[in-house]
Amino acid sequence: MGPLQTYVFDDIFLNPFRLEGDSAADAVVAAVAHQQGREGLIAFTRFLGDMKNSSLIGQLPEVRHFFEQLGHLPTWVDVPKMEHGMAFFWKHETEIALLLGCYSLPYCYAAANGAQVLWLTERIKKDTYKRLEETGTFVFEIMQERDWRNGLNAIKVLKIRLMHSVVRYYVQNHASVSWNTAWGVPINQEDMAGTNLAFSYIVIRGLRKMNVKATVIEEEAYIYFWSIIGSLLGVNGQLLPINLHQAFQLDRAIVRRQFGASDAGKGLTKALIRVLEAQAPSKYLSNFPVAQMRYLLGDKVADLVGVPMVPFEETLVRATTQLPFLQKLLRKTPTNSKVLKNYLRQ
Repeated sequence: MGPLQTYVFDDIFLNPFRLEGDSAADAVVAAVAHQQGREGLIAFTRFLGDMKNSSLIGQLPEVRHFFEQLGHLPTWVDVPKMEHGMAFFWKHETEIALLLGCYSLPYCYAAANGAQVLWLTERIKKDTYKRLEETGTFVFEIMQERDWRNGLNAIKVLKIRLMHSVVRYYVQNHASVSWNTAWGVPINQEDMAGTNLAFSYIVIRGLRKMNVKATVIEEEAYIYFWSIIGSLLGVNGQLLPINLHQAFQLDRAIVRRQFGASDAGKGLTKALIRVLEAQAPSKYLSNFPVAQMRYLLGDKVADLVGVPMVPFEETLVRATTQLPFLQKLLRKTPTNSKVLKNYLRQ
């Protein structure tokens, strides 16, 4: 089922989603763990992390069935609108790379309950650079139109979906992890929807703060593209926006319900800042990522995640939106010029 036109995101509607993971993907991971044990699950995790390997040879029937059934675009997808969303990305790729690091990720960390799973699994705090590099590479690769035509991108997204389930399985079954059920199910539907918004609607909001001009049609095509990604990632259709107004309403509801100060959120943000500062091309610009982060988040959210105030002129922060140094980290694959050129002709 595709995105639904829902505008009322009250607690009665959203509460059940905190207790819901991803039954289809979770069943696959449970099958691997049951049939192949701990070593099999470790090997399966390596397979999921290798985005260059699209072969299902040697995988369990449950794994092959999952990819065969879901490894394609949903039937409701409007392909031209999807391509418009990808073209919008390539049109603003430098600004979006900056926004992913300085806005989208720390915005996610402000969701106190959702940040716990990232903190407890430790990879983001112990190997922050690699995790951010993987995130950036994933975003740039799913914007490749040719890899949607040949089916590779659907496989990559499904691998991320299954990786989420591996993390969910680990957190719920590993004795060393102290998971508080009050936080909800690890990587639950509401948290996944919030992450989807951070990569779509929050990027749009960031571009507006940067005074990047765009039409509503362009902006909604970008949100539509990420709703397709969200669907492939197993997000319930009722949590996938179809327009700006719905995205705004869902974001406000999640902020009201989930945003708060937490040691996890502050720790994740500190690790992120440390890596971003290291990408600055000069000592003079070392404070730029933090200043940009605080400007984009706003003081209230920045305080929740512990973004420090640094001496940096706001006028310079506003003007310095084209700095390419974050591309070293959130690296890009070759621009998909075909989609962009077709889009710009319209």
